[in-house]
Amino acid sequence: MNRDLSLLQPYPFEKLTALKAQVTPPNDLEHIALSIGEPKHPSPEFVAECIKENIGRLANYPTTKGTPELRQAIADWCTRRFKLNAGTLTADDHVLPVNGTREAIFAFTQAAINRSPEAVIISPSPFYQIYEGATYLSGAEPFYLNCLPENNFIPDYDAVPEEIWQRCQMLYICSPSNPTGAVTDLDTLKKLIALSDKYDFIICSDECYSEIYFDEEQPPVGLLQACAELGRDDYKNCVVMHSLSKRSNLPGLRSGFVAGDSALMIPFLSYRTYHGSAMPIQHQLASIAAWNDEEHVFENREQYRRKFDAVIEILSPVLDVKEPDASFYLWAKTPIDDDKFAQGLFASQNVTVLPGRYISREKDGILAGSGFVRMALVATVEECVEAAKRIRTYVESL
Repeated sequence: MNRDLSLLQPYPFEKLTALKAQVTPPNDLEHIALSIGEPKHPSPEFVAECIKENIGRLANYPTTKGTPELRQAIADWCTRRFKLNAGTLTADDHVLPVNGTREAIFAFTQAAINRSPEAVIISPSPFYQIYEGATYLSGAEPFYLNCLPENNFIPDYDAVPEEIWQRCQMLYICSPSNPTGAVTDLDTLKKLIALSDKYDFIICSDECYSEIYFDEEQPPVGLLQACAELGRDDYKNCVVMHSLSKRSNLPGLRSGFVAGDSALMIPFLSYRTYHGSAMPIQHQLASIAAWNDEEHVFENREQYRRKFDAVIEILSPVLDVKEPDASFYLWAKTPIDDDKFAQGLFASQNVTVLPGRYISREKDGILAGSGFVRMALVATVEECVEAAKRIRTYVESL
């Protein structure tokens, strides 16, 4: 087997399962899971109807590149959402449908990295663990950047040594961030583009939480948007990943896209042709309907606003919590070690949260996620309120 498989750590939820197995939760309290970022809001009815109406397409092989109609719907959405210059992001050369951002991040990394003992991929910490696994299995070395409260959980890119920039083949950005919800601002994105030009590395921006935000007048900016503002209409060395999982409550559809520099997308298509990850045609048709509708996305954001308002009001007297820039995660500082907090909360209140240390790696003597837990406010408003009350009860008992 590939020897790099030995470098992979257990997935965070494997660690969490082992942690919870050491205690027994109370039988009289129904379990509430705030650990997994799986949206629980209803999926749009019109998407399900579209799949039903086209179920006969199961008889057809889908193409790896996807239908022209889906790629055009994605290109149009990107152009509208991120104020791109008209006609610069084309369906033919700049867009590929993928089976969710998880699959896309991993696959793109394997295609993009030129294997070498010197190859480095820069990643935030805490992080989405696929970044790390994709890095190791591409033959590259990860270089972690701590995301700390004093920098609003944005990495300090000025602290990256020159030697690392010179070895860097790719930089992962997650904005809005999983787990902190921090949004990378436009000036920082432009700065990273300049660094990419200087050192010739790819910027891979995971933007799957971009449509969950709180101020309708200020949606999170994106990497392609920064390119457009710079007049960089070839999107050189820049790719973005988006998904319908969070935006449209469709995690089971496994539908997303990669878009950006055609010089990267064309060889990535060659990789995917061998990889065999074509999206079913009925899912492509349903995805077109989802990308073309914004009403359900607005309603989705409204539900998250209500949940954050209610949960923060309950928890703020006992925990250091505040509304994130975006996303559906509450990144809460814990009064005791985060893993002990998560275990004790489960044991006493039957509520599951994810310890921040499970999605972090030590860098410069710092484990950036230590002392925090991630709460995914994905359940109903009522369940989130009940969970918040139980968390408060637990904190007050410490």
